[in-house]
Amino acid sequence: VLAVVGLYFLSVTTKFTIRRGDLYILISAVAWAFHVQTIGRFTGRVGALRLSLIQFSVTSALSLLATLIMEDVDILTWSGALIPILYAGALSVGVGYTLQVVAQKDAPPTHAAIILSLESVFALVGGWLLLGEILTPRAILGCALMLVGMWVSQISRDTI
Repeated sequence: VLAVVGLYFLSVTTKFTIRRGDLYILISAVAWAFHVQTIGRFTGRVGALRLSLIQFSVTSALSLLATLIMEDVDILTWSGALIPILYAGALSVGVGYTLQVVAQKDAPPTHAAIILSLESVFALVGGWLLLGEILTPRAILGCALMLVGMWVSQISRDTI
């Protein structure tokens, strides 16, 4: 609940409106939550590395199909972008998601989802540090609530 309230403070304006980009983020957060729950369900059945390979292969095939349908396919353009595409695919997606699947193997999906939701906090802090974006008191409160929500969810009832 704390993390959701914190995300509210990061996304919804004081006039109770949500900007288009924030709406896209909210929709992707729902898809992300489904993704984390699905990984939690299938990792034990299939195995982490096999699941990661299946995920990587399906995503690659769907991305290629979308590219062929929606973009102008020009071999010269593709060859100029080959290194960034391979880097993003192999390292960002291949290694990143594989590590997520391996780590989630032993973590409850709800805890993993809360920890992974901190991406928005790190994006905000990164924008502040690297791009000079302004942190409003509302955004700081949102970040703090998300961090406290994550911390509370990780505390064992035995330690309270």
